[in-house]
Amino acid sequence: MLSDADRNKAADQLMQAERDRKPAVQLSKTWPDIKIEDSYAISSEVTRRKIAQGAKLIGHKVGLTSKAMQQSSQIDEPDYGHLLDSMLIADGAKIPHENYCVPRVEVELVFVLAKPLKGPGIGLLDVLRATEYVVPAIEIIDARVQNPRKIFDTVADNGAAAGIVIGGRPVGPMDIDLRWVGGIMYRNSEIEETGLAAGVLGHPALGIAWLANKVGAFGTVLEPGHMMLSGSFTRPVWANKGDTLHADFGPLGSVAVQFV
Repeated sequence: MLSDADRNKAADQLMQAERDRKPAVQLSKTWPDIKIEDSYAISSEVTRRKIAQGAKLIGHKVGLTSKAMQQSSQIDEPDYGHLLDSMLIADGAKIPHENYCVPRVEVELVFVLAKPLKGPGIGLLDVLRATEYVVPAIEIIDARVQNPRKIFDTVADNGAAAGIVIGGRPVGPMDIDLRWVGGIMYRNSEIEETGLAAGVLGHPALGIAWLANKVGAFGTVLEPGHMMLSGSFTRPVWANKGDTLHADFGPLGSVAVQFV
């Protein structure tokens, strides 16, 4: 376990990397004895500092829930991070590529809660009953830590969360079988990735259940009105300067963002 002083130093490095748009040396190299508890504490400290500077917590994300993402990252367990209002990006927006270190995008479903979820013991039906609606999104992920990363580095880096673009058509969680929601990611009109939401632990709501149970162990409740990213069901797609990324979710509509 790291000391509070070392955790604060790690938080300093991550915030500096985000400001400079230059990935920091892996925390797992600087502190070989780092534990997963340290990583979550570092991520929470960075979030706490941003909230103190005026940001607002609007939800959480769960990542690495699909085999595609685990194979891509060479990490074999889910992780989670915090969502802040400063991460919200309008559907169809043009955003400066220079705002990020090495941006990529993922196909996601967002669960917006009507009721609180507090683990442990949360299952699929609990999530569906607590959800007001589900809506398509593109998550922008970024690496404020150099590759190759270990799970400790990814978790400390807020699960790589950097932005969220919400669009499409919201649906009730019981109005459609969410397992068969498909996502096609285009880059400049070329198909880059395709997948089904069933790739997220068999059902995307199970990603939210994992999240509720994980943070519930720390006494955290998933709050009504908050957004929950359930995890990507495709591999990430690189976002280069000038690229338009467009995700088509069939009957749920589409979402797009352009890096300029």
